[in-house]
Amino acid sequence: MLNIAISFIALVFLLGLVAYVLILIANSSRALAINQKRANLEGELLKVRVDQIMERNQLEDEKAKLSWNGFRKFRIVSKVTETQDITSFYLAPHDGKPLPGFFPGQFLTFQFNIPGHAQPVVRCYSLSDSPYHPDRYRISIKKVPAPRNEPSAPPGLVSSYFHDSLNEHDIVDVKAPSGQFYLDMVDKTPVVLLSGGVGITPVLSMLNALVEMDSQREVWFFLGVRNKTEHVMKEHLEKVARENPNVNLKIFYSRPGETDIKDEDYHIEGRVTVENFKPLLPSNNYEFYICAPPPMVKDLRAGLADWGVPKTSIHFEAFGPATVKKCSTDSKKDDAPKIDIRFTKSGKLLPWNPNLTSLLEFAEKNGIPLDSGCRAGNCGTCLIAIKSGEVTYVSEPGSLPEAGSCLACIAVPKGDLTLDA
Repeated sequence: MLNIAISFIALVFLLGLVAYVLILIANSSRALAINQKRANLEGELLKVRVDQIMERNQLEDEKAKLSWNGFRKFRIVSKVTETQDITSFYLAPHDGKPLPGFFPGQFLTFQFNIPGHAQPVVRCYSLSDSPYHPDRYRISIKKVPAPRNEPSAPPGLVSSYFHDSLNEHDIVDVKAPSGQFYLDMVDKTPVVLLSGGVGITPVLSMLNALVEMDSQREVWFFLGVRNKTEHVMKEHLEKVARENPNVNLKIFYSRPGETDIKDEDYHIEGRVTVENFKPLLPSNNYEFYICAPPPMVKDLRAGLADWGVPKTSIHFEAFGPATVKKCSTDSKKDDAPKIDIRFTKSGKLLPWNPNLTSLLEFAEKNGIPLDSGCRAGNCGTCLIAIKSGEVTYVSEPGSLPEAGSCLACIAVPKGDLTLDA
């Protein structure tokens, strides 16, 4: 009996040991499988990242290969009225050679010799269509009226020239697409595109690019205008939203007309504000792209920050000289200290006029030519070197200039200032 008991115990112990070994083998196999799965996922993620880098590099290489330096001749192939004050111009290279692509959101720079102006006039206008049209570019320009508070002032110089003087087959001088406000087409993060009035142009380029490449990224498109008379690209936007389930379109009318129909012409009465569109979004986990008049940009950025959106996820571009028209600084007080501005190249020493809104306007009033484009701190055309002194910005630039320089279109002096102009 004792031997039988010992044999039974030994058998049980052996079976337990075998079971333990089997469990170890199973756990080891499971761990190996998990590690292998993790390695495969990491490999796939690495491949995606490499593909993204390669795609970006290919875009950059293609853009650089076809780009050009200086100004190039373009022909206006079509002029299309969009609203009562916005017109689209389709441009093709006069030499017939291929065009470089661009990043949706970028702009073109134009130079004109306008009768009555001694110096060439430079302006920038956003591209309003996708980059997937290698034979032409499109810009959409609003004819800028005189300011409401200064009805006797002249209307927008170049916007009026485009609308009133330029026609199909005319030739214009154009620089290659540029600008730091653009959509990353390789990223997969959902996006919110926000615009007011003609600020639609760069974000429309982004929207068109996404749908033309059949992107499945979640897109919310918010446009704010006064009423139907200003509702630019109405039919096109409705068609895009209808044909692309991932695109969510919401139109805001701040002052609907008597014949404007809610849910047919527009969706929300009011302005494009974070409080108005926050209930529509499932979260704040988006990349936000804003192009609008400066006050609207300022309000949206502040609202998004209060909502907890990281600064790195808020991309913006203001437009128009209204950027500086509403500023008020201590230098406008009667007892403000006298400030001298020295222009070294022009050989002029002038007292700063605190009633002017920027160094660019000050230079123009005193016959000192400075290059300019957007006049809103985005394009960098008005970049000028500071030899001594400091400036302050009346609005935040699209991207900060290099140290020792300033953007003259949105800068005012802090004190005596010497500029390389």
